[in-house]
Amino acid sequence: MSTSLRDEVTRLDGRPYGDYRRLGRRAWAVEAFHVTIEHVQGDPFAAPSRVRIDVPPDVLSLPSYAFATRDARRATADFLHRAVDREFRCSRHLRVESRGRVGDRRRGGRSGSGGSGQIEIVRAGQEVLDRTAVVVGTDGGVRVRLTVGLPATGRRILGRSAAELLARVLPCSLEAALEKDNVDGSALAEHVHRVEDQVALRATLESNGLVAFLAEGAILPRASGVDDRPLRDALPLVVPDELAVELVAPRRGRIRGLGVRSGITLIAGGGYHGKSTLLEALARSVYDHVPGDGRDLCVTRHDAVCIRAEDGRAVRGVDLRPFIQNLPLGRPTERFDTDDASGSTSQAAAIVEALEAGTGALLIDEDTAATNFMIRDERMRRLIAPEREPITPFLDRVRELKDDQNVSSVLVVGGAGDYLDVADCVIGMDTYQPSDMTLAAKRVAAELPQAAEAVSVTLERWQIPGPRCPRPESFDASRGRRMERVRSRSTRSIEFGREEVDVSSVAQLIDPAQCRLIGDVLLSLSRGLCDGRMSLSEILDELERRATREGIEALAEPSFGDRAYVRRQEVAAAINRLRSLRIAR
Repeated sequence: MSTSLRDEVTRLDGRPYGDYRRLGRRAWAVEAFHVTIEHVQGDPFAAPSRVRIDVPPDVLSLPSYAFATRDARRATADFLHRAVDREFRCSRHLRVESRGRVGDRRRGGRSGSGGSGQIEIVRAGQEVLDRTAVVVGTDGGVRVRLTVGLPATGRRILGRSAAELLARVLPCSLEAALEKDNVDGSALAEHVHRVEDQVALRATLESNGLVAFLAEGAILPRASGVDDRPLRDALPLVVPDELAVELVAPRRGRIRGLGVRSGITLIAGGGYHGKSTLLEALARSVYDHVPGDGRDLCVTRHDAVCIRAEDGRAVRGVDLRPFIQNLPLGRPTERFDTDDASGSTSQAAAIVEALEAGTGALLIDEDTAATNFMIRDERMRRLIAPEREPITPFLDRVRELKDDQNVSSVLVVGGAGDYLDVADCVIGMDTYQPSDMTLAAKRVAAELPQAAEAVSVTLERWQIPGPRCPRPESFDASRGRRMERVRSRSTRSIEFGREEVDVSSVAQLIDPAQCRLIGDVLLSLSRGLCDGRMSLSEILDELERRATREGIEALAEPSFGDRAYVRRQEVAAAINRLRSLRIAR
């Protein structure tokens, strides 16, 4: 290139901030890297500029195992992502001075306007997800996306500071993060191999008749409700012989652990003894975890879904007849619509929607479930005649779900003893340790049988609902003068046009970057992906095909490095919570 990035930026010193746009959309050779400023912020107080750095394969010389397979590339990208984050956390709070020097802001001194000098890459949690922040190519090349606050004083460019930042600090920090000692050592191999073991273990679950597997010695309790790291000094998981199975991982070999079998499994025990902790570990183990997480050899089948009651959510065109029918005044439930679902209605809808999205296992905690949906005891069955009760409790359908739909259920129960009659396995939790209580549960069920009214219920056979086809007008990202507006708030909500989609009860949305990707998917639907003819299942299939063929960058808005893989089940959950959703008749 005839002009270096340093020279070009230095020439901008003192000019209006908007002149930074001259640097955009061009790949600059800086050291061994190619730097592209994909988006230039409008002023120093706006969201920072988005920068892409391409690292050629011969610069890193990654070992071949690190990019041999799709899962190896995901694990390697995650490892490099964390290395880059550690390095830039030391340098992203930079002091930008009008004299053109860049230093450490922690030492004090005058700094530039707004976010001047800040370098950031999105933080990664305990899960190993495909992300747009760091992508490893099939040739071993690496692409890094981060944000940079381009330096200014007021709204005038600090050209010499920007040159120092982009042409020295940025490449030097990246070079330090990606130095050979970091990427060619045992830590990278352990990271990649641990992910490959988790993938392999998960792939064997169904053939071994399992919903989940938790390796002996796993640490399940978390540091706190807002800190997903393992709890210090927590008791490691000890598995009794009655519940133990052995699986074989390609790297670790034979591993002994707790096998949660297909069918109906209850998790029972006293309060505070670890029932919900076990279920949460199962829910999180649909994803791979980093070495040292404590759950890094725990796997749950990829399509397992947490089901919760959710008062006040919208339901659109869902066939609730397996659980709710014969409503007062003859209101039909085969295409049920409401803007304000009750707990029982929302939980029924969530199960039907999960089946539509392709789940093979339901995870339910009675603490977050609607009691009148889960059970109806003997006294209530006698008090309220069956023809007066429109709700069929989950208890009456759970066996049919397994036998006819091949959908397993794992339920945390502390007070719903009626489930002992239908359980295939009962895992008792005592001081965070499991035991097999199946035989004891069967004895209790035999000694205290349900009343005739409870066991003689005759149900209509489960009817497979027809496809639901969203209408294109369901997806409108416009808001006032802004053509499109999409943003997310942590994992709580997604703002889409004029609507705020509440996803706080979607338990397996575990990273804000996933919500951002869902926002991008909603944009794609508003731009033509939803044509009124494709069913929701077909839309989810198409999204999966694109991601498999081209990676998640095919689903994300261009140039953003803060997106992460999200399952079809969570995409469907967000779509189903759109109040604007309309289903073609």
